[in-house]
Amino acid sequence: MHKNLGRAAARALRAVRCLPPCTRRTRPRLLWLTVCLAGGAAAQATDPASLQACFVYVSPVGQAGWSFQHDQGRQAMERALAPRVRTRFVEAVAEGADSERVMRELARDGCGLVFATSFGYLEPALRVATEFPRVKFEHAGGYKTAANLNTYNARYYEARWLAGYLAGKHSTNGVAGYVAGFPVPEVVQGINAFALGMRAANPRAEVRLVWLNTWFDPAREREAALALIGQGADVLTNHSGSPAVPQAAQDKGVAVVSYQSDMSKFAPRAQLAAVTHHWGGYYTQVAQSVLAGSWQPRPTWGGLKDGFVQLSALNAALPPALRADLDRRREAIVTGRFKPFSAPLVDNAGKTRLDAGALDDARIASMDWLVQGVVGTLPARH
Repeated sequence: MHKNLGRAAARALRAVRCLPPCTRRTRPRLLWLTVCLAGGAAAQATDPASLQACFVYVSPVGQAGWSFQHDQGRQAMERALAPRVRTRFVEAVAEGADSERVMRELARDGCGLVFATSFGYLEPALRVATEFPRVKFEHAGGYKTAANLNTYNARYYEARWLAGYLAGKHSTNGVAGYVAGFPVPEVVQGINAFALGMRAANPRAEVRLVWLNTWFDPAREREAALALIGQGADVLTNHSGSPAVPQAAQDKGVAVVSYQSDMSKFAPRAQLAAVTHHWGGYYTQVAQSVLAGSWQPRPTWGGLKDGFVQLSALNAALPPALRADLDRRREAIVTGRFKPFSAPLVDNAGKTRLDAGALDDARIASMDWLVQGVVGTLPARH
């Protein structure tokens, strides 16, 4: 069985012993898979009074970042619904074949609900969902559903706009640096919203962009941050999975608007604020619907209003007037009086993309261009 799992999952299997019938609880920051007898798995799959919810993470849980926030949501769900719901997770699972093997093993081992928490897990999750029609799958950031697979995501771009506005108010030279993972629509939305927010504060501001083509590589994240500082950026942000960018900002004396988690413990002086992710409420709701037999594939895209994302952990040194300004702008987004992708929208090649109104969800979800003010291009996706 070990050869059918990713290396990380195989290490986990070797590290733990099964305690039938799958009652072992996940320990903080411990990677593991529990292998149960077929009878225990069958009982889990058919018992309407209990649920085993399993999570697959693309990076180590660590102390902050993408997987950390999803794991905080997992723990919140378990606290809210135990003992009816028990959870486990596998961390550092590569997108592609490794994730498919891990999800298949989880489904076989009695997981009635599987959260696939990385964009590149979508196609593997769809294939595994076809094999296990009684298991419910939830995919983060996807754009396809099936009878037993739903997608969910956050409107990160709403808080990104506020983050850009804050960066524009803070920057002395109007140059921000943005370290980005892959050029998928979710990332592009964030880059564009940040740039639009920054230019709302400073119409001449620019956002310099470096692509990583990975979600998690602390050394490369730091290298990219340092390169952007070398290009004149006096405020940084990122869409990557480690604290490396905030740490680089702290080390070099520039500001940062952190992403995913509050990174102030890594950058206490540098962090202006953080765009933070919050999954506990949604995960609890999904598990409750599975227990109740009411779960349906209903794609969910929650924003500031829904509590999926926030601009939080504001630096204590920010002026009260700026805090009040941010609060007013946040309220305008929450109430719908302001939409971050409102006309006029011009791309960074000078082409008008929108001359009236605001982009609808379909155009936001398929965004594949960069707004005016972004210095960089979109690399090809392979």
